Amino acid sequence: MSSNSPFSFNRRAFLRTSAGGLGSLALSHLLAAEGTAGAPSHRPLAPHPPGSRPRAKSVICLFQHGGPSQMDLFDPKPELNRLDGQNYPGDLEIHFDKQAGKMLRSPFQFRRYGQCGMELSELLPHTGSICDDITLVRSMKTDSVDHESALRLIHSGKFQAGRPTLGAWVLYGLGTERQDLPAYVVLSDPGGLPVDGIRNWTSGWLPAEYQGTQLRSEGTPVFNLATPREVTPAIRRDQLALLESLNRQHLTRHPGHPELEARITNFEIAARMQTSVGEVLDLEREPESVRRLYGLDHADKATANYARRCLMARRLVERGVRFVQVYLSGQPWDTHDKNADRLRDLCRMTDQPSAALVQDLKQRGLLDDTIVLWTGEFGRLPISQGKDGRDHNRHAFSLWMAGGGFKKGHVHGATDEFGYRSVDQVVRVYDLHATLLRALGLDHTRLTYPHEGRDDSLTDSTVTQAEVVESLLS
Repeated sequence: MSSNSPFSFNRRAFLRTSAGGLGSLALSHLLAAEGTAGAPSHRPLAPHPPGSRPRAKSVICLFQHGGPSQMDLFDPKPELNRLDGQNYPGDLEIHFDKQAGKMLRSPFQFRRYGQCGMELSELLPHTGSICDDITLVRSMKTDSVDHESALRLIHSGKFQAGRPTLGAWVLYGLGTERQDLPAYVVLSDPGGLPVDGIRNWTSGWLPAEYQGTQLRSEGTPVFNLATPREVTPAIRRDQLALLESLNRQHLTRHPGHPELEARITNFEIAARMQTSVGEVLDLEREPESVRRLYGLDHADKATANYARRCLMARRLVERGVRFVQVYLSGQPWDTHDKNADRLRDLCRMTDQPSAALVQDLKQRGLLDDTIVLWTGEFGRLPISQGKDGRDHNRHAFSLWMAGGGFKKGHVHGATDEFGYRSVDQVVRVYDLHATLLRALGLDHTRLTYPHEGRDDSLTDSTVTQAEVVESLLS
């Protein structure tokens, strides 16, 4: 717009200087939702049916940055324990080769849980209590031993930075039914961002409406969301009316501009968020029994905060949010030293809230159409790094899923006798993505978007040969 336009100063000055709490409109580029009667036609997040019968309609991803140790948590290896302190009998891909040590047993006992008899570490008693509702995959593998590359693979399907993440693809394929909440929510750790930061939830070269919206779990969920106390409802209405008038005049001067129409609609959505977001994330509305179930009263502050985010995730999907991710600060599961001690702390923080989420969803009848995914980016090696750590391992890791059409009380695949390599019913990250999309009623080969002269996709199956793992689904 030229500098002498009658709107070039007024609209900007209004947004910059208004005391009406309009800083919340900074969210507008992250939001789009189903319009109401008479709204503009540009609605990228309007709901649309999937291509096939969906088993699930929403996803909660509990992401464990750093690479949880499979042989200490999910994949018992008696032979590794027996040969503790001996040389590994074969070749290993070692990230920090100068610190490579001998075979390192797990110091933790495994026991069988539930009617299915799933073997899990003593560190995961709460996960054991839900084992009859989960699918445990012991035969995952990825293509990178480096954190950032492996993170991009698990989130976006390829090594390259800047590609759309799984959540963005899900929104692109399904849209959302809510007009007043972000469709893709990221519940970040108050301690800081995870490794690779906002790239973990970017929309890449998909339109910006599909990227994740970061909400805080402590204090105000979104800065500048509430109207200042000194601004009366009448003043607020007048401010919004003026903003709408200026926007409509600007639109009249630039007809047929879908991005401008979408931006105006998003301003209206941001205004509606001022009431809806606060209500959804108000955990004081929850019964004390639910708060205790998750561990909000836990003496350990880290556990209590993780519990808050898991409970927030349930409240969000309960109200129609399509995709929620819960993140940790940094990469705490990266146990290059003090592996056992750090696993004790991390399991104390995550075990109870993660299991409570599944239990709570089930009690409310929400688990059948919600996928809960617990995973990291790769696993650990069966040998020691230094005295008491474990190095990265791309050839094997474990994860679990619950709800959304995945089998219950099921263990899929196996690793070798030391837990180094997945050898039976191997599931690659590309196959995991294809299977998750299938559970949501989306065909990974047809969910495409034009990019750099070709129809690109999350799995890029022409290159990766990604396949749906039907044996994971019920």
